[in-house]
Amino acid sequence: MKNKYTYVWISFIILVFGIIFIPRIVDRVGSGTVVENDRINLKDNNAELAYIFLNGKKRRVPSFEFIDQDSLVITDKDYLGKVYVVEFFFTSCPSICPIMTKNLVDVQNEFKTATNFGVASFTITPEYDTPMVLKEYAEKHGVTNLDWHFLTGKQEAIYDLANKGFNIFVSEMPDAPGGFEHAGLFALIDKKGYLRSRVDEFGNPIIYYRGTITEDQGENGEGEKEQISILKEDIKKLLKE
Repeated sequence: MKNKYTYVWISFIILVFGIIFIPRIVDRVGSGTVVENDRINLKDNNAELAYIFLNGKKRRVPSFEFIDQDSLVITDKDYLGKVYVVEFFFTSCPSICPIMTKNLVDVQNEFKTATNFGVASFTITPEYDTPMVLKEYAEKHGVTNLDWHFLTGKQEAIYDLANKGFNIFVSEMPDAPGGFEHAGLFALIDKKGYLRSRVDEFGNPIIYYRGTITEDQGENGEGEKEQISILKEDIKKLLKE
């Protein structure tokens, strides 16, 4: 008898919950008053991209000023009004950089007609990667986007921008391939200069996008999945903002 009454009470509670709360949820969705956390939990692929916060403030691209492959001075302000991707690389890299460049060329070709999309590629070997070397590299890899700037300058300034500005690790490391260690990550920036990303299954911003796995590859040997396809989707979202 005890079990019978227990089941009755559980059924009654479920019924009351359904009568009271389900209509409210439906009304909130229908009226567009779903809060940010609700949108995350709904896993809506059309949801707005998250902002990245540091010490309670939205993270913006730090100020920078470097020279590009055409020997032009390029600053962070040149990218305002554009959606763009940031990477740190070097032209003599024997490991992940060729894959990263291939992926960014693929992204570039996806947005051939977009006049407000660009890329900022900062070299971590500026003493070797002169504007001439960077220009040859760009031409070799099929770079056609006029807003894709390969940037060089003082090494200390570039390393500060990477490690402190973007929190993307770069370092001289003699035992690493090519003598330098760096994370193969892409940062996505919106038209106002804010870092943006989609959220993971737990509702947390992924912050960066993996740049070392191609769409065709799908995933690497460690089971990490490619994120170039979602990067493309998220660029489209920001271009519409």
